[in-house]
Formats: sequence, structure tokens, C-alpha cells
Amino acid sequence: MRFLASEWIRAAGDDLLAVKKMMEDDDLTHLAAFHAQQCVEKSFKAVLEENLADTPKIHGLLRLYELVSGFVDVDFDKDTMKTLDGLYVDARYPGMMGLLPDGKPDKDEARAFHVFAEMVYETIKHILDPNES
Repeated sequence: MRFLASEWIRAAGDDLLAVKKMMEDDDLTHLAAFHAQQCVEKSFKAVLEENLADTPKIHGLLRLYELVSGFVDVDFDKDTMKTLDGLYVDARYPGMMGLLPDGKPDKDEARAFHVFAEMVYETIKHILDPNES
């Protein structure tokens, strides 16, 4: 695996750890969702870094997923990616702070985002380095 691809995977793993630590705190569920989005984004960028000369500087998961699909055969839930994209943008601005249509994600939603991010991360990590356990 190319060095920068491994750095993207390492950074994605750090975001996944942040999600795990934050998702059980009612006050931090919006930040857990933000880091879930970041984990997925960085996992996708690892694939692009492995396969392209220049990794695009875009953040939208759906667009990144389209690009990644050209290199690996993966099937991830587009609705969850769309939801995480909305939380990612809103979490960056005071007042909105990563709100779903009904408000801040609850613990169950944060757990679901964690499960999704972990599945993307583990799948991509295995595709990039199938020999690592």
C-alpha cells in the first residue's frame, strides 16, 4: 500500500476511535456523527490515494463513493452516506451543530453511524491490505 494511502487509513481509524468514545455521551452524539463521516471520507480517500495520481479535494461521500466504485467493487448504503454528509456540513457551523431533521442524533443513531463507519473502514482496509489482520 502506498504511504499516503496508509496515512489516510490511519487517520480514518483515529476518527473511528473518536466515534466509539463519543457515541455514548448524549452531549457528543453530533460530534460522533461528524467523526463517522470523517472516517468514511478518509477511508474512501485511501482508495483514491492508492489508485490516482492526485486525490481530489472533495468531501461529499456520495461523490467520493462514485469515484471509489471505479476501483473497488463495494456496496455501501447511499442513504446513510447522504445523512452523514448533511451532518458533516451542519456540524461545522454553530447553531446547527450536526442536526438531523428531528434534532441532534440520539445514542442509537450515533451507534448506527459507528457501525456503518466501522464497516466501511474495515472493508476498505482489507481491500487495500488483505494480508493485515
